[in-house]
Order: sequence, then structure tokens, then C-alpha cells
Amino acid sequence: MQIETPPTTKPYEKPEGERRGIVIVNTGDGKGKSTAAFGLALRAHGRGKRVKIYQFMKVPTARFGEHRMFEQLGMPIEGLGDGFSWKSQDLERSGQLAREGWEKAKAAILSGEFFMVTLDEITYPLIYGWLPLDDVLATLRARPRDVHVVLTGRRCPPEIIELADTVTEMTLVKHAFKAGIPAQRGIED
Repeated sequence: MQIETPPTTKPYEKPEGERRGIVIVNTGDGKGKSTAAFGLALRAHGRGKRVKIYQFMKVPTARFGEHRMFEQLGMPIEGLGDGFSWKSQDLERSGQLAREGWEKAKAAILSGEFFMVTLDEITYPLIYGWLPLDDVLATLRARPRDVHVVLTGRRCPPEIIELADTVTEMTLVKHAFKAGIPAQRGIED
């Protein structure tokens, strides 16, 4: 480990631009994309802002840790899918659910009712060809000025990365699963 001297001056200048809604992307093969998005949602909710979370790959009846907590906090989270593709019994139905879910998410974004709309795992229906990329891009561009949108998932289309204001790529360095340790409730659910 290299020891560093703590900075004694501010390492940046305060931006002069106007405050507005931003598009945030969490992508990459590392863990933490959804977790980071949920942290932003909690931060906004804690400031009294209206937040809506859509999960494109989770079933509507999902009861993972985030669902239980968000329910206690009064934060709306909605599963739109039927699980990951390898669990699906009918991929045509999965695509239809993604398209129906997108219409809900699109309406929420364009309504201006929410400070933040999170599109968790939206990259999968995009890269599977279930959602029209052009419609997603047009919606992000047409959103009301103060609406923030957070998108998560691996292999985010470059067109969305280009449009986004902030993009973080999570890099896999090491994962317990690859060492034979199964997923842990409360950590990966």
C-alpha cells in the first residue's frame, strides 16, 4: 500500500451550470450496480423526494431484501419481469412483460411526478432485443427537466452511455461465487 498525504485544498472547482435532472448509468461485470442505484433512491427518499423503482428482471411478487425495506419506507418498487432468462419458461412472454413494463416506466419518467426513476436491470431487455433502444433514448431525451433516471445492468448500449451524464462501470476483481461460496441472503438478494 502506498501512503498518501491528505489533500489540503479542494481538488475541484464548483460547477457553474444549472441544476437539472441527470441520467446515471451503473454498468459492468462487477457487483454493486443495483445496490448503488438503490442507495441513490434511498438518498433521494430521505430528502423527501418521490422515487419509483422498476426492476425489469424481477417478478412482481419478488420479496428480496430491498423489497421488504422499501415497503417499510413507503418507497414504490415494482418487478416487471419473470426472472432471468435462464429461469423463464417462455422467452416470448418475457419479452412481452418487458415491453409492458417499459410502457409503465416510460409513463412515470415523462409524467414528471417523480424526482427519480430507477430502471434496474433494463440493459438485459435492451440487449435481448425485447425493448426498442430508440424509444428508450427518445424518452430519456424528452423527460421533464428535473427528472433523474438511473439505469443499471451489464453491457449497457453505447448509445445510452453517450447520452448519460454520469456512467460508472463496476469491474469484477474477485467474486465469492467463483470460489464456490453460494449467494448469501441479505448480501446478494
